[in-house]
Amino acid sequence: MLTADGIAIEAEHRLSDAEIVSEHGGRRDGTEGAGSAGAGAYRERESAIVVAHGFTGALERPAVRRAARVLAGYGGVVTFSFRGHGRSGGLSTVGDLEVLDLDAAVAWARRLGYRRVVTVGFSMGGSVVLRHAAGTTVHAAVRSAERASARASTLTAADGVRPAREGRTTAHSPAHVDAVVSVSSPARWYYRGTAPMRRVHWAITRPAGRLVSRYGLKTRIRPSDWDPVPLSPVEAVPLIAPTPLLIVHGDQDGYFPLDHPLSLAAAAGADGDSAAELWIEPGFGHAENAARDALLRRIGDWLTSGVPAR
Repeated sequence: MLTADGIAIEAEHRLSDAEIVSEHGGRRDGTEGAGSAGAGAYRERESAIVVAHGFTGALERPAVRRAARVLAGYGGVVTFSFRGHGRSGGLSTVGDLEVLDLDAAVAWARRLGYRRVVTVGFSMGGSVVLRHAAGTTVHAAVRSAERASARASTLTAADGVRPAREGRTTAHSPAHVDAVVSVSSPARWYYRGTAPMRRVHWAITRPAGRLVSRYGLKTRIRPSDWDPVPLSPVEAVPLIAPTPLLIVHGDQDGYFPLDHPLSLAAAAGADGDSAAELWIEPGFGHAENAARDALLRRIGDWLTSGVPAR
């Protein structure tokens, strides 16, 4: 699977439990990779759930596999590894250009023939699904990628090295989604108010931290700062309506306290007549690693209860 800025992303399609009973393609576990035979073939299907993992995650991580297995009870599931994670190419931009990775996964789900495509994101992935659903951020991400590519081209040309990619275009239309679930997302950038987030910022901003991330956490991080700073999640959520939105957060989240989901819900109008809802989950910690099967099934029920195809 290739993104709009040319990054190769590993992805996997898992058939719904209902399809596995009658489907003879794919592997014995009902999954197929983006490059497998028939993976791009169109056939009419009902619902796909695209799962966006958190920072340092990947499609092969046990928590992501478990989430995909549970959510397959509610539709086909597309999982993928963000850039710089797993076997995907590129370097992580920690939520900025990752919107292009999600866009490619949603577009693949459409090509697979799904009539409804919904996104479920955790932590960093939770911020990405919000920005992707806001739509205009995809175009901004393409422009940001082009600026980074142009700077790299200038540097390599000065060194007498041919750039790896040239002539990218901003002509790109975001793949639309029919509903969005954001779990454990930050509301704003640069938050350092908890010890876990201070450790995350060390891993992102310091050379020693990026080294630990690369070899200890299997996550390759781009060393340069955001330029420009992308739209924050709390700025993105007002742009999502009328797409149904569910914000899920645990009251035991050690990374982002409750002012994050509360500010997201307020910006989305969840206390009014909007299509947004807020769940504050007692005892729930952070992201996919802490999400129990019962919570995932409730999310699956929400996604399949009256969310129409747009």
